[in-house]
Amino acid sequence: MHIAIAGGGIAGLALALNLHNRGISCTVYERSPEVKEIGVGITLLPHAMKEFAALGLDKQLEAQGIENLESCFFNRFGQLIYKEPRGRYAGYAVPEVGIHRGRLHLTLFNAARERLGADRILTDRKCVGLEQDGNGVTAHFETAAGDKAPSVRADALIACDGINSVIRKQLYPNDAVAFGGINTWRGVTKRKPILSGRSYMRVGSIKTGKIVIYPIINDVDGEGNQLINWMAEIEGDAKSKNDWNEAGKLEDFHHIYKDWNFDWLDVSALIRDSEMILEYPMVDKDPVDKWTFGRVTLAGDAAHPMYPRGSNGAAQGSIDARTLADCLAREKDAVAALAAYDAARVGPANKVVLTNRSNPPDFINIKVEELVGDKPFDNLDNYITQDELRALSDNYKKVAGFSLTPAS
Repeated sequence: MHIAIAGGGIAGLALALNLHNRGISCTVYERSPEVKEIGVGITLLPHAMKEFAALGLDKQLEAQGIENLESCFFNRFGQLIYKEPRGRYAGYAVPEVGIHRGRLHLTLFNAARERLGADRILTDRKCVGLEQDGNGVTAHFETAAGDKAPSVRADALIACDGINSVIRKQLYPNDAVAFGGINTWRGVTKRKPILSGRSYMRVGSIKTGKIVIYPIINDVDGEGNQLINWMAEIEGDAKSKNDWNEAGKLEDFHHIYKDWNFDWLDVSALIRDSEMILEYPMVDKDPVDKWTFGRVTLAGDAAHPMYPRGSNGAAQGSIDARTLADCLAREKDAVAALAAYDAARVGPANKVVLTNRSNPPDFINIKVEELVGDKPFDNLDNYITQDELRALSDNYKKVAGFSLTPAS
C-alpha cells in the first residue's frame, strides 16, 4: 500500500509520521516551494501534545515554546473574571504549550524528512485534480510557477491541503467559506513577561472588542523579553471580510483598544509595538457529513475548517492523522480503512466546528458582559458564580476532546 498526501502542513506531516510509525509507505506533496518559519503563535492543547508525544516530538516542542501555567479571562476593563490551571498544572500528563507556528511546522517537516527520507517529502507540488478507479487514484500536480508536474498513482489520496482545498472543491463543487462578520488582526510583540509569564489571557468579547494574548518564546532577545502573540477580534455589521494576503493596518482596529491600559498590561501599547500586523477574516465552513469518497478522503482544515478559537485546529488535525493511520494499519484495504476513518472522525470534528461558532471557550467573557451590562463589576458573584463559569469551561473541553472527565 502507498498513500499520497496532498499538503505538508501540520495535519499532512503528522499523518506521514503516523503512517511511517506503522510501516505504511507514503509521500507528501507540499505546494510551497520552500518551508520557512513564518506565521505567528499557536497553542498546543493537551490533546494535541498527546498526539505529538506519540510521535516522539513533545520534548522538542516544549523546549521551543512556553508551557502555560494558567488561562485567565478578563473583561474589557481589565477585571479578572475567571482563571484556571492548564496542562500539567491542571492534572494532565502532558503540558499545554504556546509556540511559534513556524517552529511547530519546521519541527514536523524536519522530522518527516529525517524519518521518511527527503524523497518522500516533496515541495513545489500543488494538487490540482484527481481521478480514481477500482485499483487506485491518480493525483495531478502543478508547480508554483504553473508548470505541469508529474502525476502520481497511489492506493489512496489524503487531502491535507487546507481550508482552500482543491480536492474538497472537486468533491463539493459548491464549497465556500462561511463568514460571520468577525474580522481578526494578529501580531507579535517583544516585551517583559505579563502576569506569570506563562499566562494565556482572553480579554473582552467579540461584541465590544476582544484580544487573546499569550507568550510563545522566552528571552527572545537575551534581555529577558518574551515574544508575545496576540490576536484581536471584533464582530461588525459589515459583510466585507479581511484579506488573508494583506498586511494589517493599525488604524483599522487600534481605536477599539486605545484606552485599554490596565494596571497589569497596556493593551494599546502591546498592539502598537507589534513587529508586524497580519489581518484575517474569522471564517470556517459548514460541516459536511462525508469526507471519504472511495480512495480519497479529507483531513485537517480540508475536512473541518473551524474558527481559530480554543486552539483546536491543530489538535483536531493531529487526531485525524493518528485515527486515519490506525485505520489503514488495521484494515489493510485502503477503501475500507478510509470508510472506517470517516465513521470515526466526521461526527466528533463537526461538533467542534459548530461549538466554536456558537459556544467557544471565550463564551465566558460574552456571558459575563451580558449579565453585568458591559460595565465594571463590584462583586461578580452577584451575577454568576465561579462554579458556573468553571462549568462553561469544562463543557467546551468535553466537546473538544481534552477534558479530564470525558463526556458521559
